[in-house]
Amino acid sequence: MLKKITHHLRLHQTRYSFGMTSAIVTNLALVVGLDWTSNPKISIVAAILVIAVADNIADSLGIHIFQESEQVEKKEVWISTITNFLARFFVSLTFILLVLFLPIKMAVFIALVWGLSLLTLLSYIIAKDEGESPFMEILKHLGIAVLVIAASEVISRLIMSNLH
Repeated sequence: MLKKITHHLRLHQTRYSFGMTSAIVTNLALVVGLDWTSNPKISIVAAILVIAVADNIADSLGIHIFQESEQVEKKEVWISTITNFLARFFVSLTFILLVLFLPIKMAVFIALVWGLSLLTLLSYIIAKDEGESPFMEILKHLGIAVLVIAASEVISRLIMSNLH
């Protein structure tokens, strides 16, 4: 019985955790990596929209197929697929709003604070649910996110230096 309850709770986390995490890290990498372009607002918003739709559908399909292969109940598979898509889409929209309505340098800073705060909260919730140390989980997840963001910044600077 406890195993069934635990499995059910994990399915509920899957509904939003993958999509939110993916949206947070990907959008932060885009915001940081594209703020140097000649028209950063348009470049960043366009990139986020493409990711929020195309890559989001691909990831949602991936979760859908994974859960089907794990023989998860069909209704639960569809709920997780749709919830994952919506979580990622709406998190992406928050980054778009920051970029559209704030000066670009401020938008980058606020996006970093916003995204890393969301990731911290999500990591805390998952760690508590799993009985893990929240501090270690947060540290691990933020560390990976910072590596992705830093890689995006390095790649963008390399491209920029080779274009000039």
